Amino acid sequence: MLVSLVLLLLGALAAVVTPRLMARAEWPEREPVVALWVWQCVVAGVLLSFALSMTFSAAAAWQAVRGHVFAPAPHAVVEAYALAAYGPWSAVMAVLLALGGVWTAAMLTREIRRVRLERRRRRAELLERSPLLPGEEPGSGRLVVLEGERPDAWWLPGTAPRLVVTTAALGRLKGRQLDAVLAHEQGHANARHDWLLNCSTALASGFPQVPVFAAFRGEMHRLVELAADDTASRRFGRLTIALALVELNEDRGVFGPCPTPDAQMPLRVNRLLSPAGRLTAGRRLRLTAAATLLPVIPLLVAFVPALSALG
Repeated sequence: MLVSLVLLLLGALAAVVTPRLMARAEWPEREPVVALWVWQCVVAGVLLSFALSMTFSAAAAWQAVRGHVFAPAPHAVVEAYALAAYGPWSAVMAVLLALGGVWTAAMLTREIRRVRLERRRRRAELLERSPLLPGEEPGSGRLVVLEGERPDAWWLPGTAPRLVVTTAALGRLKGRQLDAVLAHEQGHANARHDWLLNCSTALASGFPQVPVFAAFRGEMHRLVELAADDTASRRFGRLTIALALVELNEDRGVFGPCPTPDAQMPLRVNRLLSPAGRLTAGRRLRLTAAATLLPVIPLLVAFVPALSALG
């Protein structure tokens, strides 16, 4: 039972402590791409800890599972885990963790279906507002211009991704501002930020009381925008993309005194106009390497008895 308990406690500890540590850190705003990687590794480590804990608990509770898990292992390795001493609680733990895994899969499936339905609805609406011209193939054009009084631009992902811009946005954006906005949206598409947003939404919806999943969703929505801002600023300059964001959003009240759903917009503009400076290459490398090791820790814990027996 010891290995299962250690893995369970390790996952629970990471789920509670990590959001607090990341909330205190100042570097994620300076390096959003590295922060995105750290969050993915943390969530992967938490899920892997729970999955391994479930596996060992199930192996201790049922001989059939034990035979599959330890089929190629020598007898000394099986003895090192002392599965027979786990007791009746192993079955309860295995069932509870398995139910959590099934619920996670159900939430991911529900989110995938919701996204597909929403994407289908938006594509149908786009086709209605911008019908195909004679001889034009569906999905042949990546850029779509819509008549609209509200300046807006967005990326519609899918098998045939489309970049949509309203005529009001074309009238507002000057010089290279339009190119900067397009580069921002292209940055979302190239990095497949929609997958990160969908996965984080599914986990947070399925387990709203787990701090790491709630923080994961909130940070993904913030960090993907910062990362896309940086992608555009590297090509067209920080001032250009900052002015473009102001032009697109100034009529929405996001820069006023009252809070709005886009309250992060002023912070994004201020970040672009007053950059804090990037971390050194060495520190970025160390953070990336440390994050990559996070999912490895549960594996090391799981294999310590086996390695000790073989050693």
